[in-house]
Amino acid sequence: MDASRGIGTFGVWDYVVFAAMLVISAVIGIYYAFAGNSQHTSKDFLMGGRSMNAVPVALSLTASFMSAITVLGTPTEVYRFGVIYSIFGITFLLVVVISAEVFLPVFYRLGITSTYEYLELRFNKCIRLCGTIFYIVQTVLYTGIVIYAPALALNQVTGLHLWGAVVATGVVCTFYCTLGGLKAVVWTDVFQVGIMIAGFLSVFIRASVAQGGVNTILNDAYKGGRLNFWNFDPNPLQRHTFWTIIIGGTFTWTSIYGVNQSQVQRYIACKSRFQAKLSLYVNLVGLWIILVLSVLCGLALYSRYHDCDPWTDKKVSAPDQLMPYLVLDILQDYPGLPGLFVACAYSGTLSTVSSSINALAAVTVEDLVKPNFRCLSERCLSWISQGISVLFGVLCIGMAALASLMGGLLQAAISIFGIVGGPLLGLFALGILIPFSNAAGAFTGLLSGFAISLWVGIGAQLYPPPPERTMPLSLETYGCNSTRNGSNWMTTTEIPFSTSAFQVNNVERTPLMDNWYSLSYLYFSTLGTLITLFVGMLVSLPTGGRKQNIDCRFLLTKEDILFKFDIFKKKKHVLSYKSHTVEDGGTDNPTFNHIELNLTDQSGKINGTHL
Repeated sequence: MDASRGIGTFGVWDYVVFAAMLVISAVIGIYYAFAGNSQHTSKDFLMGGRSMNAVPVALSLTASFMSAITVLGTPTEVYRFGVIYSIFGITFLLVVVISAEVFLPVFYRLGITSTYEYLELRFNKCIRLCGTIFYIVQTVLYTGIVIYAPALALNQVTGLHLWGAVVATGVVCTFYCTLGGLKAVVWTDVFQVGIMIAGFLSVFIRASVAQGGVNTILNDAYKGGRLNFWNFDPNPLQRHTFWTIIIGGTFTWTSIYGVNQSQVQRYIACKSRFQAKLSLYVNLVGLWIILVLSVLCGLALYSRYHDCDPWTDKKVSAPDQLMPYLVLDILQDYPGLPGLFVACAYSGTLSTVSSSINALAAVTVEDLVKPNFRCLSERCLSWISQGISVLFGVLCIGMAALASLMGGLLQAAISIFGIVGGPLLGLFALGILIPFSNAAGAFTGLLSGFAISLWVGIGAQLYPPPPERTMPLSLETYGCNSTRNGSNWMTTTEIPFSTSAFQVNNVERTPLMDNWYSLSYLYFSTLGTLITLFVGMLVSLPTGGRKQNIDCRFLLTKEDILFKFDIFKKKKHVLSYKSHTVEDGGTDNPTFNHIELNLTDQSGKINGTHL
């Protein structure tokens, strides 16, 4: 590369590649809206008719988990803090095993559309409503960040209008969610995983060639102290150590995989329990591939700029822009490839936002509309589901405006999941694992867990931990000369890394700030889950928890654990999809009518849970 030449710009072919990705996503939505006329009922729209296979669902789980925050945030994380982030590979394994073996059997057996229906069956309506509201708030906040992240990067790279990009994302997602329902979401995700892997590969392969091979990249990383795989410091205040990632990460991501509606809705849509479990294990491979690729891109990023950090040198205004900066630096001679990378970041966003919108619609219809308007026909509910998809699409675009005030994107996103997801995970664990827990214990536990994790979370936003807790590695600028990159790539939207618009500056640090508020952000979820469990058990015991008679279908049973040795009898667990009339069976929860698991007596009422 000629040293006097600046970084590249976004050309016509880049826009063509990027637009093609958006158009193909929209076309999949149109296809599923009109193919086979399969959206007659709200169940078809929200659950894909419960006929999905394991592999597309697995890829869909991977795609929505890997948002643009992963594409832009993980390489930057490795660039600044080293490869200790790759320990998440072990965390993903633990999370998938817990989700598949503890939560999936119970949810699949009950055949529910909204995971929060479980809370009503196990506890009562009030707990279900609390769970639903918590989920809606968490998801809308998170989705705002996910829409804003790539729009910001795209704005830096291409000069494309920031809010134009935000609105375009929201509109395309809302369009194919509203038309195509869950099937469109799953199949667009499959396409988008392909785009994400292609984007990462193009960056890493080109960077390897430009730097003179993978060995050079690893040598630079070694010299720069980036190959810091092992840090066994047990201190919970250190941002990333082996223990914070294994323990804190497992709690945080289990709250996403095990009980979060966006993910559960997809694996419950599989046609058999075996397929549902398989989808989670296949998805694990996808997670590992994307983790490895994003870590390698982070090392390539460091190798390229180890002697001239664009962030310190004011070439970019925020670390999250380093990846797009690298792309325009090394791929400028390859028309269309910068567009492929931006499409890669955007694919992550579209898949996450679309699954969020679809899940929000499912939760709203099942938990808020159906219980209060029982006279609505299925066709009418299907229309309402579509209307609610549009409404949430608009709301998420609005939340992106708030996201523009948050600090570092990867951390902000995980913090939101920790603060709200932790107590919710605790609530479901109380129901599934603790037979004597009751509604009073669940309610008190949920509020206690949420109050404490919110306190720590807000404290950490206002008074970020000092650098000795976050341990960023050194970034050098000695190799910078004024000719290396001619263009000065500053922007009006400045986001310093660990700060937010809400940060309190110039205040004397107290022991509370240095200890309590400096807790690793990965432990927010652990804290919320454990406090919810502990308080829930303490309150349940004296309030009659031992005396209640709980149907064993709502608990994790010995049969669930032994099920994996019973794969050859899996035909029993295939969901029969006979054409029941909606009124048939007289159950409170129409979902149960579509299941052939002998859970109901002849009249179709659910034993002991007709609420």
